[in-house]
Amino acid sequence: MMAAQTDSVSNEPLNAVNKIVQATGDNKLTIGAYGHVDFTKQVGDTARHNAFLDVNRLVMFMGYKFNKRTHFASEVEFEHVSELYVEQAFINYHIRQWIDFRAGLMVIPMGIISEYHEPTTFNGVLRPQIDANIVPTTWREIGLGITGKFDAISLKYQLYAVNGFSGYDGGGKFSGSSGLRGGRQKGSKSYMTSPDFSAKLDYYGVPGLKIGVAGYFGESESKLYEGLWLEDSLDYAQKRADSSVVGIMMMGFDLRYQWKGIELRGQYILANLSNTEKYNRFTGKDLGSAMNGFYAELGYNLLETYKKTEDKLVIFARYESYDTHAGYYIDSLRNDAYNRSNITIGLGYKMSQGSVIKADYQTFSTAKDGDKPKNYINLGIGIWF
Repeated sequence: MMAAQTDSVSNEPLNAVNKIVQATGDNKLTIGAYGHVDFTKQVGDTARHNAFLDVNRLVMFMGYKFNKRTHFASEVEFEHVSELYVEQAFINYHIRQWIDFRAGLMVIPMGIISEYHEPTTFNGVLRPQIDANIVPTTWREIGLGITGKFDAISLKYQLYAVNGFSGYDGGGKFSGSSGLRGGRQKGSKSYMTSPDFSAKLDYYGVPGLKIGVAGYFGESESKLYEGLWLEDSLDYAQKRADSSVVGIMMMGFDLRYQWKGIELRGQYILANLSNTEKYNRFTGKDLGSAMNGFYAELGYNLLETYKKTEDKLVIFARYESYDTHAGYYIDSLRNDAYNRSNITIGLGYKMSQGSVIKADYQTFSTAKDGDKPKNYINLGIGIWF
């Protein structure tokens, strides 16, 4: 869990956005960055494989405090050197401790990594695969909502209305392999047929423990609804548009616990999707009607008993299991290659509050007959300031 800082009152690991919104003092402008550079090489079989080296992402974040109540938070991300995205851009208005108003481009609070994705806050060179294929991190959309904390009962809540995934814009955006990931609109000329809803509740009443429960409910968006009332054959056009939409109900449960040098982390995600039979027939895709997955991770700081340093050397192991075809409307068409698991074992040396060197070994496998496991060595550096 390698969190850089923790709020002493709410027992909450801080991320870049929280640092901006919770900023005190006279400084109005907050500027910082996080990023990581990775090395990945497939090993352990008879074929020869090139190594891949990548400036995976470099994110510049900037916040401005207009007054004690009003903050603006933003993150601008460079991925793989050549791709530029706005990851967050929202205004936060503090009303009371138990309620803040937010509006703009915001991260959907589902699982752990979606909110806490700075490289010094998680173990391993790469993010967990569940957060790439099911959640899907970094998941952000435009909307508005409220958030707040009740310290007396150690609860934090978030509740947002946002635009949904783009499920169809001339072609199907979802697939059996990557689930909903291809439908993220990311605030780029987003469109909305009807709003979707996101909520999360976190409990922080036990020192070192954080438990989260999240939900996301709604339908995907479709460009076939644009101008629908002008169609000559309204019934046909309506049925066609309805076939391009997927109903989404996603639930997530996550846990983080740290006691002395021991670190525990776990997550479970379940997504039930409706109308997938019509969607697949209309688009030619193979989207499952259910996706689920979990991971469990155990880490230990080998320098915990060495009191002369604040450095951390964390050894960890993580097991993941996730299936993007956990349900399919025709069982015989389920693809076992989408039922995947992986084991990650590694080290992370945190030589300062905001920098880390990581190394790990990963084994990926599927439930498909004849598939052979794939093994990788990963190395990386990460920073956050």
